[in-house]
Amino acid sequence: MAEPGPLIVIGGHEDKEHDRVILKEVARRLKGGKLVIATVASHEPDGYFESYQKAFSGIGVDNLVELYVEERSQSLEGPALEALDGAGGVFFSGGDQLRISSQIGDTPIERRIRELHEAGAVIAGTSAGASVMSETMLVKGASSESYRIGDLHMAPGLGLIRDLIIDQHFAERGRYGRLLGAVAHNPRLLGVGIDEDTAIVVEGRRFRVIGSGAAYVVDGEEATHSNIAEARAERALSMFNVRMHVLSSGDRFDLDARSPTAGKHEEGAAARRDRD
Repeated sequence: MAEPGPLIVIGGHEDKEHDRVILKEVARRLKGGKLVIATVASHEPDGYFESYQKAFSGIGVDNLVELYVEERSQSLEGPALEALDGAGGVFFSGGDQLRISSQIGDTPIERRIRELHEAGAVIAGTSAGASVMSETMLVKGASSESYRIGDLHMAPGLGLIRDLIIDQHFAERGRYGRLLGAVAHNPRLLGVGIDEDTAIVVEGRRFRVIGSGAAYVVDGEEATHSNIAEARAERALSMFNVRMHVLSSGDRFDLDARSPTAGKHEEGAAARRDRD
C-alpha cells in the first residue's frame, strides 16, 4: 500500500525566478506525473497559471494544467474533475482561502484530491492555499498589533493536516498576535506561522523547513492562564507560559512530540549573493 504523499505548505511569495528552492521541491515530488495548478482561491485567476507555467518550465516541468471553478456546481463533474486525471501533484495558488473550502469542500474534486494524496501525490499550497490545509483555518484578523479578543475569524479548512492551524506571510505582516490568539482559542492546536519564500514539507507527523525565511511554532499546551473566554472583545489577549520555536531551513519538527530538531542549512545562491 502506497504511503500518503508529502504536503508542501508555503508562506507565500515563493521565489519563481532564481534558485526556486520550493518549486524544485514540488517538482522533485511529482514522480513524472502532471502538476495541477489549482487557482480556485482567486476571484480573478487570470495570470496565475501563466506565471507558474513559466516558473516550472524553467526547472523542467512542462506538463501543467489549470483547475479553476467559478461556481461550486462546476466541482461536481466535467472538465474540472477531469483535470485531476493522472496528476502527480496539486498546487493551490493564493487568493481567498474561503473560496477553496466553499467551492470544492465535500465535492468530487476534494475527494479526488484526497485520493491522489493517499496514493502518494504531492499537495502544495501557497498563501491562502497554505491556510486551507489545516482542519481549522485562519480567515481574517488584524496584523501588526496585539491580538484583541474579538478580532479573529476562523473556519473549517480541508483538514489535510491534523492538529495545526497555519498562518502565512508571517513575519512580513507581523502576524504574531493573531496566531497567538488562534492558539488561545484551542491550545490543543499547534500554531504554525510561515514566512514568505519559506515552506514546511510535511511527511507523516513530521515536517522540515525549506526556503529563505523561518517557520514559527506556537505551543500553548502548557499555558497556565488565558483571558480569551472572560475578557471584553476589545481587550488585548493575556496568555502565560506559551512556548514558541523558530525554525529555519533544514530544521525539523515532530508534531506528536511537539519537539524541534536542528538541521543543516543549505544556503542557496540568492542568499549567498545577498550576504556578499
